[in-house]
Amino acid sequence: MDTLKDYVQKNKERFLNELIDLLKIPSVSADSAYSQDVIDTANAVKASLEKAGCDFVEICDTPGYPIVYGEKIIDKNLPTVLVYGHYDVQPPDPLDLWTSPPFEPVIKKTELHPEGAIFARGACDDKGQMYMHVKALEYMVQTNNLPCNVKFMIEGEEEVGSASLSWFVERNQEKLKNDVILISDTGMISNTQPSITTGLRGLSYVEVEVTGPNRDLHSGLYGGAVANPINVLAKMIASLHDENNHITIPGFYDKVEELSDAERAEMAKAPFSLEAYKKALDLNDIYGEKGYTTNERNSIRPTLDVNGIWGGYTGEGAKTVIASKAYAKISMRLVPNQDWHEITELFTKHFESIAPSGVTVKVKPHHGGQGYVTPIDSIGYQAAAKAYNESFGVQPIPVRSGGSIPIVALFEKELKSKTILMGFGLDSDAIHSPNEHFGVFNYLKGIETIPLFYKYFVELSK
Repeated sequence: MDTLKDYVQKNKERFLNELIDLLKIPSVSADSAYSQDVIDTANAVKASLEKAGCDFVEICDTPGYPIVYGEKIIDKNLPTVLVYGHYDVQPPDPLDLWTSPPFEPVIKKTELHPEGAIFARGACDDKGQMYMHVKALEYMVQTNNLPCNVKFMIEGEEEVGSASLSWFVERNQEKLKNDVILISDTGMISNTQPSITTGLRGLSYVEVEVTGPNRDLHSGLYGGAVANPINVLAKMIASLHDENNHITIPGFYDKVEELSDAERAEMAKAPFSLEAYKKALDLNDIYGEKGYTTNERNSIRPTLDVNGIWGGYTGEGAKTVIASKAYAKISMRLVPNQDWHEITELFTKHFESIAPSGVTVKVKPHHGGQGYVTPIDSIGYQAAAKAYNESFGVQPIPVRSGGSIPIVALFEKELKSKTILMGFGLDSDAIHSPNEHFGVFNYLKGIETIPLFYKYFVELSK
């Protein structure tokens, strides 16, 4: 461990500078204006894997953005770890809320990060966390401490649904054959209390369109006489929850996994301050489904949220119109046993059924994925727990995350492997938001901890 810590400290500035260079490339997969930047990032990841010690690295074409595949095979009789990550990032909007440009990374000290945090889009999700694995490989290769085989699969479409990854995995099962899959695209409770994510929620993401008149109308001449799509859409969305914030779509809860009182009691042992939670978000109160705690609402319960809504005139000043169309983007986070295809169909039927006469409704599914739960008695989980315990000096707590990584369920189905989620981010890192950041401590601690996972996984596999 001393050698590992020494290596990280000795190379600290280089590790930070290399990540900063990667963060400067605006690899926004959702916007075609950045398509060349996404390709450039794939090439940068390829170069970094080669430099870190992979014997074979290739850019794999897909129907969409390429996948970077790399491997270091030292003995085919030894276990193989498959590392997954993504090099694409969320759009940076709204730009005016960033305190520094999203693709001009800067290190700034904060209350939670006295050693500094890297502020940039993708700093935590997922370039910073993905790059920890690259540098962990470098350490193991350079010091002759790699105890098993390793493969990397780094994609460029995670933020838009990973459609090409599914295509790639289904066609490359032998290439991707492994004993465990390792991902760092999640978080932990705090810098003093590590945790391991054991559950992820699924996702169904849709876009809805409500159409009224065949053109925008004068709100004085037509107001009150024709259905206003924006008014109608607002009412329809409001009806999707009842007075207890329970989702009203028929059949939505039919397959929801209900945790036992004992399981809920175990979850409640995780340290959590409701007052600190509210203070961090500048809230005077919490909000959510009746009968559940805050941590249960954002992990073991399904949700429905509007992610964007628009229509009519939104420019400066006034324009008195009744818009012809109104739109919204809606995401539903799902729990184990809920099938995202089925939920999308239930939503579509219900939303169409509650549309009043005078408007037409279209529902356009975007993407989705299944939820996932990994057992805590697996060799992979035990190896991760030992790694965190040695690195942090504290036993990690298993937690279920409210987020989604849709391809994790796909990995188990296609590759027959368990996934271990070793995240090093914090809830306060503002992923998907302005001022996303990743603590310098967290980044370096990840590089220190990951090689220990390899060590203990091999030991426990014997």
